[in-house]
Amino acid sequence: FGMSAKVAMAVLVIFFPVTSAFFDGLRRVNQEYLDLARSMNASFGAQLRHVRLMAALPALGSGLRMAAAVAPIGAIIGEWVGSAEGLGYVMLNANARLQTDICFAALFILVLLTLLLWLAVD
Repeated sequence: FGMSAKVAMAVLVIFFPVTSAFFDGLRRVNQEYLDLARSMNASFGAQLRHVRLMAALPALGSGLRMAAAVAPIGAIIGEWVGSAEGLGYVMLNANARLQTDICFAALFILVLLTLLLWLAVD
C-alpha cells in the first residue's frame, strides 16, 4: 500500500486524542471571559475567535504532545498492515524468522524516534 497506509494509520491514531483535547479546551473556557465579551456586544464569531479559541490553545498543545507520542506507533501499525519497507516491515520479518535481536533493535529505534518527536513538540 505504500506511504498512504502509514499516513492513514498515523492520522487515525492521532485524530481522536487531539480532537477530544481541543474540544475539551473549547468547553472549559472561563465564564468570566465570555461574560466580558458579551458585555462588549461581541458576536458569536468574535467570541469564538477571540475568547474560546485562544483559551483552547493550551489544550490543543496538550493534544499535540499526546499525538507526538503515539503517531510513530500508528505509522508502525500501518507498515504492519501493508508495506515492504520501514521499521514495521523489519519487525514483522524478524519476528517471523525468530530474530529477536533485530526485532528489539527496530523497537529501540522506534522508541528513540518517538522520544525525539515528543521532545521536539514539548
